[in-house]
Amino acid sequence: MMENTQLKIHALSDINHLKVHGRTTGNVAPLTLFWTGSGIELNATGSELWIEFEVAYNHYEPWISILINGVPVSRQMLTAGRYWVCLFRRMNESASKNVRVVKDVQAMGADPGCSMQIHAVKGNGEFMPVPNRPYKLEFIGDSITSGEGAIGAKAESDWIPMWFSAINNYSTITAEALNAEYRILSQSGWGVLSSWDNNPRANIPDYYEQVCGLLTGAKNEALGAFEKNDFDAWQPDVVVVNLGTNDGGAFRSPEWRDESTGETFKQRLNEDGSYMEEDIRAFERAAEHFLVKVRKYNNHAHIVWAYGMLGIPMMPAICRAVDTYVKETGDRKVSVFQLPIMTDETVGARNHPGLLAHQHAAKALTEYIKTILSES
Repeated sequence: MMENTQLKIHALSDINHLKVHGRTTGNVAPLTLFWTGSGIELNATGSELWIEFEVAYNHYEPWISILINGVPVSRQMLTAGRYWVCLFRRMNESASKNVRVVKDVQAMGADPGCSMQIHAVKGNGEFMPVPNRPYKLEFIGDSITSGEGAIGAKAESDWIPMWFSAINNYSTITAEALNAEYRILSQSGWGVLSSWDNNPRANIPDYYEQVCGLLTGAKNEALGAFEKNDFDAWQPDVVVVNLGTNDGGAFRSPEWRDESTGETFKQRLNEDGSYMEEDIRAFERAAEHFLVKVRKYNNHAHIVWAYGMLGIPMMPAICRAVDTYVKETGDRKVSVFQLPIMTDETVGARNHPGLLAHQHAAKALTEYIKTILSES
């Protein structure tokens, strides 16, 4: 039988059976992808399928992974411009293929010119319904949840998009094991109260209400990054908060100073190396306030504070913060879970967790979340 090579272009807005993953503005003409793990999913017949990207950046180029029937088959850098990328060719045209295109790289707040958009797809088949998965998970975190170092050799030390992976990532692996849809909100170096280098403005909670508020610049404003997120449109069953690692690092980093205003900030240690009481309490209050905020927008979700892949120095403070929140609010759907600590065997690029570390963490977290879902 001759292959049908006539390809029809479909704007995303014209595709009835399109599933969009990740926080977005809801606009698909075009669709702007902001966060790690965001993307599109289709079930398509036909022998050939292409996707039209529009990409821009000043410093940090996006990377994507392509999955066919749940298996990664391609990973590539997207260069600047507007162009077509082939998702598959010469496959069985009568069979329906599940196709996912996933943004591998986190939102790049340090590059206001960075953007990744999808305009259309073209193929020679039909689009079939994409079944809803039974659960929804939201992951909130830092470089670990961004998958920094989850791909690449252990010797790699460059801070570049190539070493980020949304696929070799405990969040994605956990979601797949639980047959759940998921969203990731993460930023390397950021924390609950401050970043690893004591910048108090680099904290995830301040931007949680927005689509992707940690981005900067007029371009991202025009793309809708600073709009209020529509929480009603997507309510998770479980919210996993994996923050605290960078807050711990701030205690051992130099003072931060804003050269334009003179503002300074520093998490301090006592002479014996312990955390200064006033400062560790500030972290705990920030964690408590974030739990209040997460609960405000996620009415029925169980909140799991998962921590520990790069060590557990902040675990006592996290436990105290969660205990205080539970006592003050009576909210019993909040818990703390210790993730397996990375070892010399499981380390990846940039001294961050590698694939093995993410797999170990996902296995443990999956079993824990199973108990939560079975009780709800």
